[in-house]
Amino acid sequence: MTAFAPDSIVLNRKLPLWYQVSQSLRASILGRSADDPLRLPTEEQLAGHYGVSVLTMRQALKELEDEGLISRHRRRGTFIEPAAQRGAPVRLLGSVDAIVAQQSGMGIRLLEHGSAPVPHAYAEHFPDLAEVVMYHRLRGDEETGEPTNHARNYVRPELAARVDPADLGRWPMTKVLRDVVGARISRITDTVEARLADPETARLLNVPLLSPILHYTGITYGEDGRVLDLAVIHYRGDRFSFTVTLDAH
Repeated sequence: MTAFAPDSIVLNRKLPLWYQVSQSLRASILGRSADDPLRLPTEEQLAGHYGVSVLTMRQALKELEDEGLISRHRRRGTFIEPAAQRGAPVRLLGSVDAIVAQQSGMGIRLLEHGSAPVPHAYAEHFPDLAEVVMYHRLRGDEETGEPTNHARNYVRPELAARVDPADLGRWPMTKVLRDVVGARISRITDTVEARLADPETARLLNVPLLSPILHYTGITYGEDGRVLDLAVIHYRGDRFSFTVTLDAH
């Protein structure tokens, strides 16, 4: 039986290796095609793929097993759960792959995209631009079709010119910019706050007006310090939670 092939990753030695591997593998699993195999490579093969020890790989797999994304069977191997829960909580420890994983594994519909004036609220992040390219997407559970969040990404025009909208139907913007366009991302700054659903969000997410939502802003910076992408995402408050862990060592 053919095994599922996960994406590669460049590890950051300042973060726990097991965590980076688990988040990268999680993103690959949730972003897989429907016809991809469900069987994962062996622990040894995965460890070699990521360049980590088997012990580290085992810890990463346990994280995914605890989340319900995979199941492990003695002598049979490790398998992706076909009905794995989408939109599960994710722990953010500062890895770009954690952002990719958090945004992966949902059915995505591109509602609109095109050039637009830089929104006044975000003008300070694009001081050299009058216009950006805006992508508005609605994400939902692939099995039930239930909407879970909607997102607007404001992207620098020179990068947007190399973005294939079809890729945004499968992958998060962060992955498209990094792995397809080749943008060199230096950091992402996240802000999450509680808000009440406005009329547009209530309609798109099928929730009552003024019901609780999570308002997420993610600012992606390039190596030259300029903002490459600014994402504004509204999550249903009953489907998502965020936990941030700070390493004190």
